[in-house]
Amino acid sequence: MTAHITSGSGKPASASLRTPFRVGKATHMSLLLAAALGLCTARAAYADDASPDATTDASTSTSTSNADTSTGAATDSKWKIGVGPGVVITPKYPGSRQLTVFPFPALDISYDDRIFSQGPDVLGVNVLRGPAYHVGVAVTFDFQTRKESDDPRLHGLGNVDGGPKLKLFADYTWWAFTGSVALYQDIDGNHQGTTVMTDFVASAPVGGWLFSVGPGFTWANATYTRTFFGVSGQQSAASGLPTYNTSAGIRDIHMNAIVTYDFSKHWNGSVSATFGRLEHDAANSPITEKRFELNTLASVNYKF
Repeated sequence: MTAHITSGSGKPASASLRTPFRVGKATHMSLLLAAALGLCTARAAYADDASPDATTDASTSTSTSNADTSTGAATDSKWKIGVGPGVVITPKYPGSRQLTVFPFPALDISYDDRIFSQGPDVLGVNVLRGPAYHVGVAVTFDFQTRKESDDPRLHGLGNVDGGPKLKLFADYTWWAFTGSVALYQDIDGNHQGTTVMTDFVASAPVGGWLFSVGPGFTWANATYTRTFFGVSGQQSAASGLPTYNTSAGIRDIHMNAIVTYDFSKHWNGSVSATFGRLEHDAANSPITEKRFELNTLASVNYKF
């Protein structure tokens, strides 16, 4: 499963929590920039018509104003940095009825709304961006794994490791609505294939709160479904499970819910949950014990 509370774009919308981790990105934060305004020119013009003493005073004031402006410019940074602890709750493996909990560093780092490192997106670039859209690429880490030791029923199926994936994403926001799509491609040879997540959410600010909710679905190619839900003849002989062939198709449909609260200028917290239902080959697999999935990411961030 993936968990991105925010997409690489930083928009606060899509928060899919499926680890191929919107969660997207997934997902989407704004880069807020403050600018300091100098009054040097006006003060200098006033000094031209003043007495020598006044000129001296004006000169001093101008220097002070310039210093203030310089200080303001120094704080007008294109960097946005937020760090804090997070925790992930997710099925132990796709189709498992057991949940696993593990800590997760909640990073929110971006430069000029162009380069970013957010959540499982280790490094990403908004290749195209505007006030209402982002199109980009990222290297993201996938936490989705399956071990034979996770459940006695899995003995003989072999292990499925997690690892880095290439992520291509796009999102567009109109008023309170954001649509997003993200493609994840296994680049570490873990046979996790390709998945595509599409989400649509509506957001509403209430005081210091931001509420977002909306549906989505995940499509998976045959390599992915075969790895996580298929049972080959060899695996069947080793595990005792019946053989099961899979194909590309809809992996799940899901509903995203995200709540964010600003405690202060520097601190905020968020909880993102995805309630999903496995479909088609994923739902009918002999490996699947539970069709309904819950993925949750909670975090607290300090913004510098």
